[in-house]
Amino acid sequence: MRGAVIHAPGDVRFEPLDDPKILKPTDAVIRTAVTCVCGSDLWPYQGAEPIGDPHPMGHEYVGFVEEVGAEVTGLRPGQFVVGSFATSDNTCPNCRNGFPSNCLHRKFMSTCQAEYVRIPNAGGTLVATDEVPDEKFWPGLLAVSDVMGTGWWAADAAEVRPGSTAVVVGDGAVGLCGVIAAKEMGAERIIAMSRHESRQKLALAFGATDIVTERGEEGVARIKEMTGGIGADSVLECVGTAQAMSQALHSARPGGSVGFVGVPHDVAVDGQELFFSHVGLRGGPAPVRRYLPDLIERVLSGRIDPGKVFDLTLPLEQVAEGYKAMDERRAIKALLTP
Repeated sequence: MRGAVIHAPGDVRFEPLDDPKILKPTDAVIRTAVTCVCGSDLWPYQGAEPIGDPHPMGHEYVGFVEEVGAEVTGLRPGQFVVGSFATSDNTCPNCRNGFPSNCLHRKFMSTCQAEYVRIPNAGGTLVATDEVPDEKFWPGLLAVSDVMGTGWWAADAAEVRPGSTAVVVGDGAVGLCGVIAAKEMGAERIIAMSRHESRQKLALAFGATDIVTERGEEGVARIKEMTGGIGADSVLECVGTAQAMSQALHSARPGGSVGFVGVPHDVAVDGQELFFSHVGLRGGPAPVRRYLPDLIERVLSGRIDPGKVFDLTLPLEQVAEGYKAMDERRAIKALLTP
């Protein structure tokens, strides 16, 4: 088969790779229906994370079951499945406590920008749809495997409640999906922080009520001005930079909550400041598997359409252009079709 391999910053190639095989009886192999480039893939692409030896890329996927291991029950070849970027057995204590992304047997997916993918912990990770969905739903279901699930976690961790005010820091795919999540959870006011017109339009279409273009201290001042000097009930931090985290913490009211889902890079939180702010802070890799059945149903019923975050569609063989377009801000998120 063929798939994406990163060799160095700015150097992603579409190359022949070994066909995935069942290595453990809990594995499955799927044929990719659609996959994509994630904003977090840009960290190594931009040189912000070490790459080491050339290696495959990608952690978002939907597809068709090709083969299952001897211990995988409930799945059969031909089924259409959606999974999480973090695999889980769905039976360990952490999974039962609602955090399958911290499963004791967790494996992070990292080979999904390819024609076929091996899925560890397949029985606990993959959710099969009742029938093969119409292709118009595939982008939305793909979003559920990470960015929509992560946006939902951001809102959940930030304790968005009906009638509340939520601020979304970050206008990438996760932040935009966070707007969807905040609306679905009943937020009355959703303030999206964005400087890009195309992303602002999509945020408004997803349910944002206000747009704030300022960043940093100016952004915080604008949020305080809009909330009577107090701050927001919930803040979704969907970037992962030090500025974004500071902006999120200072935009929350005393007693408010911040859900941080951007992979942290050079982020440090001042313990004294957090202590006296009375702001709650929770985040980490999204427990996507917990949300999959619900989010899949919302997509297939047409209630939400997170697939709109894909504003560039390319054949998988042009994956390098997908990275380049996202890095240059010419695209929010690139959908790849094998």
